[in-house]
Formats: sequence, C-alpha cells, structure tokens
Amino acid sequence: MKNIHFKDFFWNSDLTSTGGYEAIIQYLNDGKRTCKEVEDFMKARAAVEEKYAKDLLGLSKKVCGHNEMNTLKRSLDMFKLQTEHVSLSHLQLAQSMREEAKKLEEFRERQKEARKKMEQQMDALHKQKSSHFKKTMDSKKTYEQKCRDKEEADQNVNRNTNTNNTKHMEKLSTKAQNAKQTAEEADRLYHQNVTIVGRIRDEWQKEHVKACEMFEKQSVERINFLRNTVWTHLNQLSQQCVTSDELYEDVRKSLEQCNVQEDIEHFVNLRQTGDKPPAPVMYDNFYSGQRPPAVAPPTRLPPPIIRRGPLPDPTNNSVEAIYSTVQDAGYSVIQY
Repeated sequence: MKNIHFKDFFWNSDLTSTGGYEAIIQYLNDGKRTCKEVEDFMKARAAVEEKYAKDLLGLSKKVCGHNEMNTLKRSLDMFKLQTEHVSLSHLQLAQSMREEAKKLEEFRERQKEARKKMEQQMDALHKQKSSHFKKTMDSKKTYEQKCRDKEEADQNVNRNTNTNNTKHMEKLSTKAQNAKQTAEEADRLYHQNVTIVGRIRDEWQKEHVKACEMFEKQSVERINFLRNTVWTHLNQLSQQCVTSDELYEDVRKSLEQCNVQEDIEHFVNLRQTGDKPPAPVMYDNFYSGQRPPAVAPPTRLPPPIIRRGPLPDPTNNSVEAIYSTVQDAGYSVIQY
C-alpha cells in the first residue's frame, strides 16, 4: 500500500488560497496542545505520588506495636520499615515522572522553534504570492481595457477613412497610435507580472512541499514521542507495583516467622512471677484457739425455726418465771 504524505493532499486550485496549509498548521497546533496536556497530566500525577509518598512516610513513623515483643514485634517493625521504603519508592517515582515530563516539554519547545522558522518563511511567501497575484490581475484588467481602447480607436479611424476632414483624420490616427502604444505597454507590464507571479508560484510550491515534509516529519516524531512517553510512564507505574509487592513480600515473610506459641512462651519467660498459687485463707476460731482442718468448713444449715405460742400475759407471773429460766445446762449464747 502506498504511503500517504502531506505534500500530496494539501493543495488548492486557487493560487491565493492557503486552506491546505492552514489545515496542516491546525493539526500541528492540536498536536502541540496534546503534548502540553500529557505534560501537565504527568506533572499532576507526579504531585499526587509525592503527596502520597510524604503521607505514607509520616504514617510509617507512627507508633505501631511499640509494646509488643518477640516475633510479632519483629514483624510489625518490618511492616513499618517496608512502609517507609514504599513511600521512598513513590517519591522516586514522582521524580522520574517529572523527568519524563521535562523531556516532553523540551521536545515540544524544540518542535515549536523549528516550526516557527518554517511558518515565518511560508507566511512571507503567502503574502508575496498574494500581493503579486493581485498586481498581476490588476495589470490584466488594465491591459484588457487598453486593448479595448485601441480597438475602439482603430474602428474610429476605419469609419472615417473616406472623410475629407484631414485634420480630424490626423487626430483620430494620433489617438489610435497612442492607444496602440498604451495597449502594448499594458501588455508588456501584464506579461511581466505574469512572469513574476509564475516565478513566485514555483518558489512557493517548492517551499510548500518542503514545509509539508517537515511538518509531516514533526508529526511522526510527535506521535512516536508521545507514544513512548506514555509507554514509559506505564512501565514506571508497573515497576512501582512490582517494587511495592517485593517490599510487602518481605513483610509477609516476616509474618511467616511470627510464632504465636513462641511469643506466648517469650512473654511467660520474661515476665513470670511464680509457679505456685497462694495458700487458701484459713478460718481461725477466736475461742477455741484451734486451727480447723485445711479443708473448707462444711456449710452449716441455719437452725430450724420453732414457732412460739402466744405471747404471755404480763400479769401472769408463772409464765414470766418460765421465760426467765433456762433449764438446759449446756445452753450457750454462742452458736457454733
């Protein structure tokens, strides 16, 4: 399949028209704008990565498992350390992104400067071409008018050939001669302008082809550069994922070494206070002075409730005597 090129498809039938050229320039300006947008995007992404890295670095400095010990403490310390390393890797990623954005900015500026020279040259040619074309068209109009004036003068001479007025005939002949000379001068000037505009046209065509080739080359370079820039950007992001995963893998390996039973034993060995419980609290009878057996005293049931009869009549002395006398020699107010 034949390759398509700018120089074959951006001409105009009107010599003064610059539609094709302007279409290319518009395309290049759109491409320049795309470069700037990608550049700004990468700078913004770099700022996001930098902020994330700083926040993550601050987070890695926070207390996390300060009072823990042994294998779990080692795992938590590794967790914080690798979080710090992840933050540093994101900081490096932000710097790499800024460097890529800087390269894109420099590339955009180089293309801008190179295109500026070509555009200035083409703009000068367009003005020159348009000016001389207008001048040529004006000289053509003048030439055509002078030719019509000459023809009219010749016709007047022919119409008055048989007149006897010699003076009038001389005047018409002189006028016809002057019209002929004026027409010839107009013809010469018109022909000269056509030659000049033809030369300018040839020069413009050559420069137009050169401009098309240069602009097409810039477009190819721009598309390739943008494609490679975005590709590199994605590689950086992928590498960051790989780096983060490798750092997190170190934490996972540390967690694999975290032994629950070992941490329990470590705590016991480090903080143990004794291997025997305290002796039971014994009951000492104040009156007997005897220590009861080293077993818990049996649960004593409350004495049975004996319902009394009706209250005695205070006037009955015999009943009062009964209540005031205790017949049981073993009775004691102390209950065991």
